[in-house]
Amino acid sequence: MIYSNYKSWGRYPILSPSKVSKLFWRDEIPVFSDTDISILPYGLGKSYGDSCLNENGLLVDCRGLNKIIAFDKINGIIKVESGVTLAEILNFVVPHGWFLASTPGTKLITVGGAIANDVHGKNHHKGGTFGYHLNSFELVRSDGSRLICSPNENKELFAATIGGLGLTGIITWAEFRLLKSPTAFFATESIKFKSIEEFFEINAESEHTYDFTVSWIDTTSQGSNFGRGIFNRGNQADPSIHDIPTLPKDKAITFPLDAPFINGLSVKAFNSLYYSKQIPKVVKQISHFNPFFYPLDAVYDWNKAYGKNGFIQYQFVIPFGNELKGIKTILRKITESGLSSFLTVLKTFGSIKSPGMLSFPRPGVTMAVDFRMGSKTLAFADECDKLIRDYGGVLYPAKDARMSAENFKVFYPEWIEFSKYIDPKFSSSFWRRVTK
Repeated sequence: MIYSNYKSWGRYPILSPSKVSKLFWRDEIPVFSDTDISILPYGLGKSYGDSCLNENGLLVDCRGLNKIIAFDKINGIIKVESGVTLAEILNFVVPHGWFLASTPGTKLITVGGAIANDVHGKNHHKGGTFGYHLNSFELVRSDGSRLICSPNENKELFAATIGGLGLTGIITWAEFRLLKSPTAFFATESIKFKSIEEFFEINAESEHTYDFTVSWIDTTSQGSNFGRGIFNRGNQADPSIHDIPTLPKDKAITFPLDAPFINGLSVKAFNSLYYSKQIPKVVKQISHFNPFFYPLDAVYDWNKAYGKNGFIQYQFVIPFGNELKGIKTILRKITESGLSSFLTVLKTFGSIKSPGMLSFPRPGVTMAVDFRMGSKTLAFADECDKLIRDYGGVLYPAKDARMSAENFKVFYPEWIEFSKYIDPKFSSSFWRRVTK
């Protein structure tokens, strides 16, 4: 049987499981100790590479674990099953004056996936990763044992599971802290910058006074326009100061084609138009959280714009000290290649350490850029890897589909210690690739 619905978001590589087991009740998790193939939990498949894939193995579909268990609306603590999405949580808690304490650029992921990839967001410089806000979770191992994991109980498994790519067991539920938020709106500013140097100037000023920061950067412009972009920053809107708009209607659409819409010409045209459409240097507005945090969620299946061959998202972090030279060198290489897309994000990570053993965020500057799969893509990514190593950086496993085992072991020397906590029946296509 071919399980065509179980893919990664980048649609590369295409790797199919031989079996799928769907979960619906957290008290009825099968015992997998006699299973003769490897096991991996699966949420919504929003990991970009093969960390959510298990070729010829068993995928355990956890989306059916979709119940909210408890909510302390006074203290902002919520307990949910692992298949609940961030979107479902937001719909539930925002009317009560709460928001996610850490959220990536999509709300269409499960809580289990958020933990397994230790996702981060626009407020990392002040709020850390998703895992930083976890109180506890239940982990079911293949032998049927159930373990409550927290900073004080089974703390080694707690650390290994956060950012552990689903390899330590099945998370049935998780309890975590929320962020107080008086409205669903944020007071935002968009600032045009003309160079990487100007980005760093704006960012240094912004991180002291703004909780949320991120930038779009033009990876097609050269010459005097090299390194230009738009810096976005914001804080929660204050009803006593700001005029709060009415809630907007959901205007989500579905991308209509499964064809390579993204190419060198379309990307260059889009980037030029996107940068030029903002006439003033600074634009201030009161924005609903959806367009500010989740602009791409307004277009369902936008990954189809890369065509049937898919794409890779290449995300890395360069540590402070090498950030200016490193980012400029890598950005110039990307710009000259002509391979990048319009989805390029630049921001800084703060010093709040994640409890996750293999967590990606660390103090430095991170860039995420999409490359449409083509004849030159993988070789070009290998060349970029060499620069990442030279500047002391690392790649993000949740976004990866092709880094070498050698580079992974250099980027994450903790992998040896982490391996002690992998469930003996669990594996993934990613893990087999990077530890061979």
